Amino acid sequence: MLMRLAYRMLTETSPRLLWKFCWNFSWKGMMAVRDFERRRKRGENFPAFMVISLTNRCNLSCQGCWVSQSDPVEELTFEQVDKVIMECKKRGSYFFGLLGGEPLLYPHLFEIIGKHPECYFQVFTNGTMLTREIAKEFRRLGNVTPLISIEGKDAVADVRRGGKEVYRNALQALDNCAAEKLIIGVATSVCQSNFDDLVSREFVDEIIRRKVHYLWYYIYRPVGPEPCPELALEREQITALRRFMVEVRCSAPIIVVDAYWDGQGNAVCPGAMGLSHHLNPAGQLEFCPPLQFAKERITDGSDISELLENSTFLENFRKFTTDCGRGCVILNDPGALHDFVVKQQADDSSGRGTAEAELAAMQQLPCHHIPDERIPEKHWLYRLAKKYWFFGFGAYG
Repeated sequence: MLMRLAYRMLTETSPRLLWKFCWNFSWKGMMAVRDFERRRKRGENFPAFMVISLTNRCNLSCQGCWVSQSDPVEELTFEQVDKVIMECKKRGSYFFGLLGGEPLLYPHLFEIIGKHPECYFQVFTNGTMLTREIAKEFRRLGNVTPLISIEGKDAVADVRRGGKEVYRNALQALDNCAAEKLIIGVATSVCQSNFDDLVSREFVDEIIRRKVHYLWYYIYRPVGPEPCPELALEREQITALRRFMVEVRCSAPIIVVDAYWDGQGNAVCPGAMGLSHHLNPAGQLEFCPPLQFAKERITDGSDISELLENSTFLENFRKFTTDCGRGCVILNDPGALHDFVVKQQADDSSGRGTAEAELAAMQQLPCHHIPDERIPEKHWLYRLAKKYWFFGFGAYG
């Protein structure tokens, strides 16, 4: 598997882009995690990676999406994003996830990526706007990977995303990126309607054929104004997803990513460890993207470094989620989560003014913490990576 993956990376991607990926993302990413772990042992709280939602503009309307479009648009200025990145670089953090809405609608996207060639950026996009011209610009910049969301095939994708021909457009985006020899990712939020299509070797083989190099599986979380809880996975499906990923990692020449389990198959929450936090389009600091509550913001001129270091809200949030168990608190205990944000007197950062009511209406659903069905990693590389660079930080004691 590793030899075939290495061959693919060497033959399907631009040498300059592959070098940027190996140095800016892989090496600097490992160093950022090392520095993060050292800070954590000293009681400091600056994360290894930052996730930034640049804008709430979007051209689709997805089930379970927490982002609401507004008039006027909420989005960070170039100066605000630039300052955040500069502060993160001072702390040894060089990797940034760029979200929306749809980040390709953010007017300063290329300018931001180009301003910081020593960083690496992952652009989370629905792909419907990722033209050959945009792919060419990504190639010119070099320090960016598109992560294209595929939420089902054909009719299922249109229902999930609230658009037309969404799956066909996503496949065209993959082809555009492959033509420019980019390092390409696919993300999918696994739910009831797309499970059979996307948790399959046929799907994995199809995106490999289209020169995708990494596949990121999420578990659907019913949040936002249209939560659609009927799409949430059953416990057996979550176990099947975990088993599928462990098996396919041993045979398919593609990197399979998740943020839910450590190398021993124990459930984890990256936010509980403080590995990453989220900055929303209004400049508010959130625990993670789908949890739209905050008490700090950068729009008052504060440095993000100081806010992250001194946020008792985020510190309390990390302790709260850890105390609630190893799974996702959104699914596992929305009632306790509601009580927590009320007690903390956190601000609704959704822009809708309804986040607390939405949370109060949520029901408990199966999550990835299934201790009697732990499935350890089989491949040595994933065991090693998860032990040293992602989930080996002892957040749960």
